Amino acid sequence: MITGALRQTGRLFALAAEVARAVFRRPFQFREFVEQFWFVASVTILPAALVSIPFGAVIALQVGSLTEQLGAQSFTGGASVLAVVQQASPLIVALLIAGAGGSAICADLGSRKIREELDAMEVMGVSPVQRLVVPRVLAAMGVAVLLNGLVSVVGILGGYFFNVVMQGGTPGAYLSSFSALAQLPDLYISELKALVFGFIAGIVAAYRGLNPRGGPKGVGDAVNQSVVITFLLLFFVNMVMTAVYLRIVPPKGG
Repeated sequence: MITGALRQTGRLFALAAEVARAVFRRPFQFREFVEQFWFVASVTILPAALVSIPFGAVIALQVGSLTEQLGAQSFTGGASVLAVVQQASPLIVALLIAGAGGSAICADLGSRKIREELDAMEVMGVSPVQRLVVPRVLAAMGVAVLLNGLVSVVGILGGYFFNVVMQGGTPGAYLSSFSALAQLPDLYISELKALVFGFIAGIVAAYRGLNPRGGPKGVGDAVNQSVVITFLLLFFVNMVMTAVYLRIVPPKGG
């Protein structure tokens, strides 16, 4: 079991390296990239906007309650905004990309695999990775970066509404605490997380789609496995990136 897990992990990293090399090869499948970008965006924009509102509200309410107990109500806005931008927004985007876009990518590639379309492409000298996988991975990365900005804005607005209206906070204190605690690298790490998470979601979905087992049932199993594996990897990578960022970039005013 351990040997099989290590073998699968090695193949996953090999596919990631092959995709990274194939990005710079000609010809680039621009039309496929645009189609996949539009598809992934169309299935994730509305759910992301709807999910980010309660996320921002819950964070604002929880942080507001905690700061009230500590007597630091003036920092409620900054703390909740940092939580949304640094942590909640990239994770929301990644989970939606993996759950909606990644599952569709895995199902599409898996169905092509069991119909032997990918084998036919290899016989004709066409690389399935360059032709199909690269545009889908780049589309997932691009949508994740752009969607992260949308989720951040909607989450911040939701937190502002619930903090000011529900908890009786003042707009001036909310905005001043945000400017006092937040800094530009917080946005950079948020976008970097979204980019990396989009890459991971695309690679895992493509890998499981290229390696289904047992016909149509195997494709369904591969889709489920891709979502679960992506979720586990995302939380682990998020922990590592957050720890490294907090060690490299000091807090504002620290």
